[in-house]
Amino acid sequence: MRIRIRILTLTILTSVVSVRAMPQKLPYTEKQFEMAVACIKHFEGWHGVKAWPYVGYGHQVQRGERYSARSLTKRQGDLLLRLDLMRNLYLFRGYGKDAMLLSVLAYNVGPYAILGTSKRPKSRLLCKIEHGDRNIYNEYVSFCRWHGRQVPSIKFRRQVEYDLFFVK
Repeated sequence: MRIRIRILTLTILTSVVSVRAMPQKLPYTEKQFEMAVACIKHFEGWHGVKAWPYVGYGHQVQRGERYSARSLTKRQGDLLLRLDLMRNLYLFRGYGKDAMLLSVLAYNVGPYAILGTSKRPKSRLLCKIEHGDRNIYNEYVSFCRWHGRQVPSIKFRRQVEYDLFFVK
């Protein structure tokens, strides 16, 4: 158990060190990162045994990972959340001031719902950002559907995320 915590801590620290070692200035502050962690924790809540394959604060267990919802501690869940958020920030690092907004969204919907795949086109949100259009509220909030239906609680979450992380 302690070995897993140490491995997670080392992984996060090396991620943070490598990101901080980049020559370019980070498009977010430590305060914004902590605010993103708190926002995700608030809306995701703790995922117990019934939420499998999601554990902790919404980490989706990937092939080869051995996390148990029964034995995962809050500290390990927090470390997993931070690691996932750092991965998303790395994926969206080229989007400057919108990197945090896109990363928080990707934590919930998955990065490829935004970036697209060979079978799925790039999202309208990302297309607008790439073209320099800052009027993205409607596209951002449109990520509030579950099984094709709009869910008011998810829409509220998107509105809060937009208000917190959208940089004009």
